[in-house]
Amino acid sequence: MTTPFADYMVFVDESGSPGMGNIDPHYPLFVLAFFIVKKSDYTGQIAPALQQFKFQHFGHDQVILHERDIRKDLGDFAFLKTPALKAAFMGELTTLIEAAPFDLVCVVIDKARHKAKYKTPADPYNLALGFGLERVRGLLVQRGVWQDGPASQMAMPVNPSVHVVVEKRGKNEDDDLELEFRRICAGANFKTERWNFEVVFADKKSNSAGLQLADLVARPIGLSVLKPGQPNRAFDAVKPKLLQRNGRFAGWGLKCFP
Repeated sequence: MTTPFADYMVFVDESGSPGMGNIDPHYPLFVLAFFIVKKSDYTGQIAPALQQFKFQHFGHDQVILHERDIRKDLGDFAFLKTPALKAAFMGELTTLIEAAPFDLVCVVIDKARHKAKYKTPADPYNLALGFGLERVRGLLVQRGVWQDGPASQMAMPVNPSVHVVVEKRGKNEDDDLELEFRRICAGANFKTERWNFEVVFADKKSNSAGLQLADLVARPIGLSVLKPGQPNRAFDAVKPKLLQRNGRFAGWGLKCFP
């Protein structure tokens, strides 16, 4: 008998480079955002809202919303060089994200501090992946989607399968990620449990609403850590969606390391 699929899925995207060489002093962070959503909310509300937003601003839905291109007014977003148009566009996009029903886990690795603290620093992507999956697992248990405790340590996972969608980066990078992903799920985690996550690699051009929204939220969260006193409307929009424990998101929905 096959294990059923869960009602939730996860989209993962990043901000910054995971490389430890030539760290950018202006943005010395690697951020991994885990966009966690109930499938019924995704198909019934989030994807249609994003599609309608694209129809309104581009006349079609094939544009990929990419935070860097929007921020720098590149390609399809060149019209945003007009300040009034950009303000309206960003305002509507922020409202869409505020209204979207999803949960968020974000891991922020300060690479400069990481390098200074450890003689042989671990790979930032692998670190962030482990921290993030631990917290997604916590949400699934919290929501009653997965069982906690001994049941999840059985030889065959009894919890329903949760798909984790990540963007393809390159064959070597994807092979390394899949190996680390499977190692974590096989028990190399804080509870030494078997976790029934399944990784799915998606092409950048797949036009996935979930990947685009994960991409849009990653950098603003990184900036909230890097420059906490700076106004950050995008972070304010997603802060209530960060996973909480005992009324706090620090260390849970937002994990900073070291």
